[in-house]
Amino acid sequence: MSENNTKTALLIGATCLIGKQLLINLLASPDYSEVKALTRKPLNIQHPKLTVIIFDFDNPDKEAVKADDIFCCLGTTIKKAGSEEAFRKVDLEYPLKIASLAKINGAEKYLIVSSLGADSKSVFFYNRVKGEVQDKLASFNYDSLHILQPSLLLGERDERRLGEKIGEVLVKLFGPLMSGSLKKYKAIDSAKVARAMVVLAQKREKGTFIHNSADLQAY
Repeated sequence: MSENNTKTALLIGATCLIGKQLLINLLASPDYSEVKALTRKPLNIQHPKLTVIIFDFDNPDKEAVKADDIFCCLGTTIKKAGSEEAFRKVDLEYPLKIASLAKINGAEKYLIVSSLGADSKSVFFYNRVKGEVQDKLASFNYDSLHILQPSLLLGERDERRLGEKIGEVLVKLFGPLMSGSLKKYKAIDSAKVARAMVVLAQKREKGTFIHNSADLQAY
């Protein structure tokens, strides 16, 4: 769509743990002249490169979904969503809807935060939905599709979940022992995932790429 130094980035999920850090990284990146954030409510941040678009994901404005590189950090929990159906809407339907519209509008790259264990044939609902998203995104034939599969995310959240608290305690105890094939299960700082997304978006290789937690630790 654009020359490399005048690219536009589009971010969905700017208020989540990774999304907030990714937004800062995108705004600081010299590779983008504009960063568009599709959100349900205003953001508490202003920047000359930032365009915040209040967006209705159920009735999307097609013209708003126009950029070179698409970054998806959307995600919720079944508890927060209220039902499996509502969870699928946020974690599956919305990312696919944005991917479809963006591709029609000329987007070249799509990067999404998935999850360790994502598998469309999984017996676990969460992993199965994440796997379905990955499979369907691959069918959109983006020039480059980057799927990031982090393990337990570390970072400051707006809300704390009991399971994540327990997980972080266990990570501190057993994290140093996770090496070799176990490295992909080691918890990862959300800032590394955000940084990885910006770096990966600048790669020129075409195709579908899956990056597990062990790979992302390098960032």
